[in-house]
Amino acid sequence: MWRKSLGFVLVFAIAGILMGKGGEARRVRGGGFVETRGRQFMMNGKAFFFNGFNSYWLMYMASDPSTRVKVTETFAQASKYGMNVGRTWAFNDGGSKPLQSSPGSYNQDMFKGLDFVVSEAPKHGIHLIFTLVNNWDAYGGKKQYVQWAREQGQSLNNDDHFFTNSIVKGYFKNHIKAVLTRNNSETGVAYKDDPTILAWELMNEPRSQSDLSGKAIQDWVVEMAAHVKSIDKKHLVDIGLEGFYGEEKKQNNPGGVRLGTDFISNNRIPQVDFATIHLYPDQWLPGADEQAQAEFVRKWMRSHVDDSQTAVGKPLVVAEFGKSSKSANFSVGSRDGYFWGIYNDVYKCAAGGGPCGGALFWQLMASGMESWSDGYEVVLQNSPSTAALISQQSRRISSLRSNE
Repeated sequence: MWRKSLGFVLVFAIAGILMGKGGEARRVRGGGFVETRGRQFMMNGKAFFFNGFNSYWLMYMASDPSTRVKVTETFAQASKYGMNVGRTWAFNDGGSKPLQSSPGSYNQDMFKGLDFVVSEAPKHGIHLIFTLVNNWDAYGGKKQYVQWAREQGQSLNNDDHFFTNSIVKGYFKNHIKAVLTRNNSETGVAYKDDPTILAWELMNEPRSQSDLSGKAIQDWVVEMAAHVKSIDKKHLVDIGLEGFYGEEKKQNNPGGVRLGTDFISNNRIPQVDFATIHLYPDQWLPGADEQAQAEFVRKWMRSHVDDSQTAVGKPLVVAEFGKSSKSANFSVGSRDGYFWGIYNDVYKCAAGGGPCGGALFWQLMASGMESWSDGYEVVLQNSPSTAALISQQSRRISSLRSNE
């Protein structure tokens, strides 16, 4: 998300689904690192399945003592409905309240906010996926890195030089090192040694429209994934891909577009531990009716499950999916149907021994954060039907582990 343009509907019967029990804090059990074995996630020698959420703003809100409670509230709500993985930003480059104000220069108040996020998550049984930079302009992204290089005399005519320019790549490698080696002011544990963190994600939704061959991003992933592993061999690495294919299978992409990535070749890189896809049919197929969008979702899920199983041979995560209240003909019922369709696909895949590890919807938000609304937010207290189906998915996905 943040964001982009490429420019079910089944109504789920919610009645009778029990809400998540409790609300009490539940620590990440066992303290082990999440690993992969073949096409499955593992923790402490057992298969690890998850249901979770995106909340990109956690560091930002945690950096201010007056808003830090929103992080705790969000984790508590996620835990109440059985969610156990959250994905969030470990970057804010330049601009207002930056984490990195200039290359290698860090705002310690923001870093302490991220420290709080890492320390608070395990109190609620939540693992974290940390994304390290944005493809989009929001919160700096590749545009800010390229601008920093221009200010040092580099002649760069587009933002895709982020993937190829040695100065820019050096800035990003230094950021990777700064985050991974950060010593948490709350816990005293370096991030690279903390099992609360499930994975490092190289970039949110990388695209390079100046190199549709895919070479620029392929080479960049090889270099950056190896760099992460040279610093931290304990944690998993993913790329942050939306799932777009290269030339060979571009017919599977919405509108047949090519965006400089290749789901198969990118994820085959040895230092990449699992594959991801995102799903936004309301954005990717804006002129299509709900039936056409639903058919695209089914095909997108099916092709990526098949390719993760056979061509890639690694676990698959639906790392973002959502339905905007600003889209045409939106209703909570249509959103619930969309969520439930994806949840069903993920559960059936996982229960059948397939590569699906879990799904993370965009996005979970605490109450009282209306100014942060993007149309995709789910405030669980205000959305009982959505909360109920999230709870059911959490229960049945977690039952796969207990049934082993």
